[in-house]
Parts: sequence; structure tokens; C-alpha cells
Amino acid sequence: MRKIVLVAFLSVFTSLSYAQTINQNTGWLFLMNTTKFNDKWGMHFDLQVRSENNWDGVRNLLVRPGVTYYINKNSNATVGYLYTPTFLPNDILIGAAPMKNTLTEHRIWQQYIYNHQPWKGAALSHRFRLEQRFIERQIDDLFSQRFRYFFRLVQPLQKQEGAFTKGIFAALQNELFFNIQNKEQLNGSLFDQNRAYLAVGYRVSKSFDIEAGYMNQTVNGANANTVNNVAQLALYTRF
Repeated sequence: MRKIVLVAFLSVFTSLSYAQTINQNTGWLFLMNTTKFNDKWGMHFDLQVRSENNWDGVRNLLVRPGVTYYINKNSNATVGYLYTPTFLPNDILIGAAPMKNTLTEHRIWQQYIYNHQPWKGAALSHRFRLEQRFIERQIDDLFSQRFRYFFRLVQPLQKQEGAFTKGIFAALQNELFFNIQNKEQLNGSLFDQNRAYLAVGYRVSKSFDIEAGYMNQTVNGANANTVNNVAQLALYTRF
């Protein structure tokens, strides 16, 4: 496993070494809910709003529902759908033709999550997600598939007696994205992007967390790479 992770990170740095880099600053609002209907079935839903560079309007909206099957207390699997429009500036042209103002992507996605405690009090999640992407573009539409690996560590910052149900915590997470189909029509590379994130939050109750943090998003583009400095506010609910 360590060798696989090392190869993945080496591929990231190799992909980013020889291209021009664009720096951006944006804000993301992230709302996530998980609801259990019974011991085996539940619902996933997350909503995200992402700003343009320098907070200049809204760039992306993401709406992602899903149905979850709880395999056991430590693992679950979800299948779902995502709708995400990208809102573009009105004054950009392709040649003499105006661009579409909105480009919409639809996705079908499947994921597996494994949760465990690496040490007392901490909670570590591993998520493996496969996406089938139906991407609207300015000239021709594209179908592609992408694989994502995500981990998230939550560490309470106060001494706890029993389960962590209230108090301050720190969150550390990272996610790697890989193009596994039609990468030649995207950026020509297996590596798509990486998102590293550090946050501080407060668990109001066992059902509600609020956190704020910084994300460094590194995107491997076709002509130039992008480093996006993201200020994120996140709300998590569990029912």
C-alpha cells in the first residue's frame, strides 16, 4: 500500500513539473448530510457552492444525492448522481463565436468507505470513488471516467470520555483524482488533481459539525496547471 501511494504522489509531481502555473483564490461552501433509514440503508446528500477567482461571483454548483448500503459498522457503499453547472464569464469568445454561458456536467458515481480508529479518540475514513462523467463542452461533449481516493482524519482537541459527541476538533484530509478513460481529451495525463485540506471545527452534537479550513487544490490542466487556494466553510449533519 505504501508503494502504491508513493507511486501516486510521484506521478503528481512529475505531471506538474513542466507546465505553467496559474494561481487562484476562491471560497467553497460545503454542506453534507448522511441519513440512516435503518441498520442497512440510508441516504447521502451533499451540496457545494464554489466561487470564481477572487470571490468574483459563483463558478460552480454541485448537487450530489446517493443511496447508501451499510455493509457493517465500519464500511458502506453508495451509488449516486451528480448535477454540476459551471457558470462562465459572458465576454469570452472562441474565435468570433461567443461561448456558452453555462456548461453542465452529469455524473453517475459509486463509492466505498471504510472507517476505523488509528488510535484512541481519532476517526479515519478512506473513500474510493469511481465516476462516469458526461461533460458538456463548448464544441463537443465528452464521456470520461475518473477514480478518486480520499482520506479524512478527525482528531478531538479535548479529552473525551467515551464517544466524541461534543467539542473542538482538527480535520486533515487529502484526495487524489485520476483520469482512467479518455484522458487524451482532457489533459493527456493519468493525474487529474490533488486536494489537500486542513481545518478546525466544532462538534455541536453527535448529529452536527461545523468547520472552517484551507484547501490547496492542484489541477493538472491541458495547457497550464492551476493552484487554487480555497477557504472552505463546511457543515456536516448526521441523522
